[in-house]
Amino acid sequence: MTDQPTLTDGTVTLRPWRDDDAEPAVAGHDAQIMHWFGETEAPDADGWREVTARWHREHAAGTRTNFVVEVAGEVAGMVELRRHDDQSGELSWWLYAGHRGRGSATRAVRVVTDWALTAASEGGRGFSRVQARVEPANESSLRVATRSGLRREGVQRVARGTGDRAETEEYVVLSRLATDPPLTEPGAFRSLLNSFLPRKRAISQMLIRDEAGRVLCCQLTYKSDWDLPGGVVEVGESPQLAVSREVLEELALTIPAGPLVLTDWLPPWGGWDDALCLVFDGGVHPATVVDAIVPQAREIRTAEFLTTEQVVERCADFTARRIAAALANLGGGPAYTESGR
Repeated sequence: MTDQPTLTDGTVTLRPWRDDDAEPAVAGHDAQIMHWFGETEAPDADGWREVTARWHREHAAGTRTNFVVEVAGEVAGMVELRRHDDQSGELSWWLYAGHRGRGSATRAVRVVTDWALTAASEGGRGFSRVQARVEPANESSLRVATRSGLRREGVQRVARGTGDRAETEEYVVLSRLATDPPLTEPGAFRSLLNSFLPRKRAISQMLIRDEAGRVLCCQLTYKSDWDLPGGVVEVGESPQLAVSREVLEELALTIPAGPLVLTDWLPPWGGWDDALCLVFDGGVHPATVVDAIVPQAREIRTAEFLTTEQVVERCADFTARRIAAALANLGGGPAYTESGR
């Protein structure tokens, strides 16, 4: 591989390690760095020179490149790019005590990422993808990654003892592709925000009644209690259209969803994250509509119109509360509850 370059954005400079960097590096290597990298002992100057000599050999072999982050002539930290495979690399970084909170890490990671994704013919590393794996509790590094233009992809679970720290159980995975638009474009910034802003599961259900005021409920295959017909809203799908789709798929009934009658927040429960349940009015139908039902065998055992008393007997308490709240609000405009309350 070619000699390691020196990179800069005019504020931070990224250059190869030198022997005289050992003393400031050791002086700045504090408990915070040791914690997140799973270290039990701080390095000494001689040990640090041995490490940096190994890094130079690894750069020559094309497996790892480590840069000093220099700010105003001082050694401020380190950014590392490891080869993940032939087409991608993985980043890690730290700043030393006294240099944090000034935006230097964001600048440094962005500069190295740009270099990594630049074609080799143009002096870059030639990767098509760069990623970082950050523990969820490491909020400062998550901010650096996102501000550097890395989009959040998801969470990688790892067995205890196989991560950087003995107690690590998962990493947030963030990445940037060579084909991603420049960060200066509005679309790129929106995509970046969209990758890490909170997302909440949405469930759409339909309140279908007969002339006697009973409510159509389903006996489900995957739990003992009964529930309203409906299901999870797919990504990019209208909740109102989703519930009609679910009723058609689960019961073979074609019933257009009417107005929204209830928004019910469901707190985390039984291994599920929290969610919003949107209950739409399915109107009043003859009791004989159940004769046309063809239950989806994978999810639905049967479906019946239930009285208020039967709803309480057969449904989970929070489902019964949701149904009662939806019935009470018919004709009164959308209402909001939390777990039916």
